[in-house]
Amino acid sequence: MPTPSLVDVLRHIAREEPLTATVRAFRGLTREHLGQLLDEAAGQLGGGPREAEEPASRTASESTMQGIEVVTPAAGGALNRVRVYSDGAARGNPGPAGAGAVLMNAEGAVVARLGKFLGHQTNNYAEYMGLLIGLQHAKSLGAREVEVFADSELLIRQLGGKYQVKSPTLKPLFQEAQKLLATFGKVKLAHVPRAQNAEADEMSNRAIDERM
Repeated sequence: MPTPSLVDVLRHIAREEPLTATVRAFRGLTREHLGQLLDEAAGQLGGGPREAEEPASRTASESTMQGIEVVTPAAGGALNRVRVYSDGAARGNPGPAGAGAVLMNAEGAVVARLGKFLGHQTNNYAEYMGLLIGLQHAKSLGAREVEVFADSELLIRQLGGKYQVKSPTLKPLFQEAQKLLATFGKVKLAHVPRAQNAEADEMSNRAIDERM
């Protein structure tokens, strides 16, 4: 493996390292701004502009298919209708992030609990990833109808067409969610209070704590 250049090292630090102590040491400095400063420094050293969205350069499907833990195995046989409770957490926003989803059958029994550690991401990114891992697992169970419950009003309103998706990082996740939702015969989207989404929230935080 070739020795990395100083530009490569700076870009890696800007993209991957939490740099918590540095952010604390300088009043008013955010992790996002610090990353921008490091990227600018790399550019001044001759690295040129960073390619857009390096942290999210993998496709959404590649991201969601890694590190999923099914805590409660699904019941045997295909399920006609599945309820997907999804959530995401980011400590620092952006910061260490995790996606979580809990799937239930029509009777309200839990058939799967899912968690995925996402590295350093925003809360909105984590919210979408929680939905995606939930929808993908619902498809794997053979569900033909899906009910989505999330405490992110932004996510629900964007998927419902009430809000536009302006973030270049969220757009590919939004598009993948739309494609997945279109594969179900019937879809319901509902915004719920955080208290009604506690199990999915627990999974998103477990994903961070346990690096699922």
